[in-house]
Amino acid sequence: MTVIFGFFLLTLLLITAVAIVQSQNLFVSVMLSGMFSLLLAVNFFLLDAADVALTEAAVGAGISTVLLLSALAITAKHEKAPSSSRVGALIIVIIATLVLIYATLGNPQFADPNAPVHQHVAPWYLDKTAEAIDIPNVVTAVLGSFRGYDTLGEVFVVFTAGIGVLFLLGTQPGPFAQSNPFKLTDPKGLRHYLIPRVVGRMLIPFILLFGLYVQFHGEYGPGGGFQAGALIAAAIILFALLEGENSALKVIPRSVLIGLIAGGALLYGVVGLFGIFLGSNFLDYSVLSSNPVKGQQMGLLIIEAGVGITVTGVLLSIFHAFAARGKF
Repeated sequence: MTVIFGFFLLTLLLITAVAIVQSQNLFVSVMLSGMFSLLLAVNFFLLDAADVALTEAAVGAGISTVLLLSALAITAKHEKAPSSSRVGALIIVIIATLVLIYATLGNPQFADPNAPVHQHVAPWYLDKTAEAIDIPNVVTAVLGSFRGYDTLGEVFVVFTAGIGVLFLLGTQPGPFAQSNPFKLTDPKGLRHYLIPRVVGRMLIPFILLFGLYVQFHGEYGPGGGFQAGALIAAAIILFALLEGENSALKVIPRSVLIGLIAGGALLYGVVGLFGIFLGSNFLDYSVLSSNPVKGQQMGLLIIEAGVGITVTGVLLSIFHAFAARGKF
């Protein structure tokens, strides 16, 4: 039954992707993109990738949809007609699709326990996590401790992307800010709409609470700093849409957002340096406490907090940068 439902979801994903490409109305394309992300998140859950599914739902269907709508506020309503033939692009897409299909023929069967990916380092992670870190969620142990360098690099990628977007957008208004019907920066927000106001005010506390739960429960279940940062940012963005951007900036001013962007990444790096100062290696959390296992747990808690802080700051800063483009 799960396999049949999986094929059904893949069919819906294909139909949605074709509809996104074919639609000339940019607003419709954005809404379809949100639907695509939700379907993809459900598919990840079916594959037992709960952490990835949570990230896809929060970022893909939530944050990305809002940011695309914000970008739509500074551009035209409909896509411009192509000035040249798309035959070349179509040929490239067909060739790439055939290559990908051919490559999948060599993949092991679904859920095969003897697949090479399950016989490499995965058994070592499963055996050593309980001994070295003593947390149930092996994914958090791998990303935060065993592969801490990779996660630190991802944090600085998010940090760099946020700074780059801020440099590119600045605060100058876009050419379509006055005439575009999808403007999201109404100073009064959506307070004059009864249903969004009531539902939104009910949801915001629960979204924030769930975000904090995901942040501090990542050692025991799906979640962590990336997912929690996206959820908390989604709650603040919903507040900005309901009450107006100025109200959201009073809650978390731009100067605080810049501090969050840099502070989270700095916190992660400082934890790594403490390992060196205490006579061990960079990002070795075991020396943070007299008990190496407790030190690992403490280090994971701190670096996950740093990840969540940076992700929250970057996403909110990008949203406000888009929103500011619609102001004069």
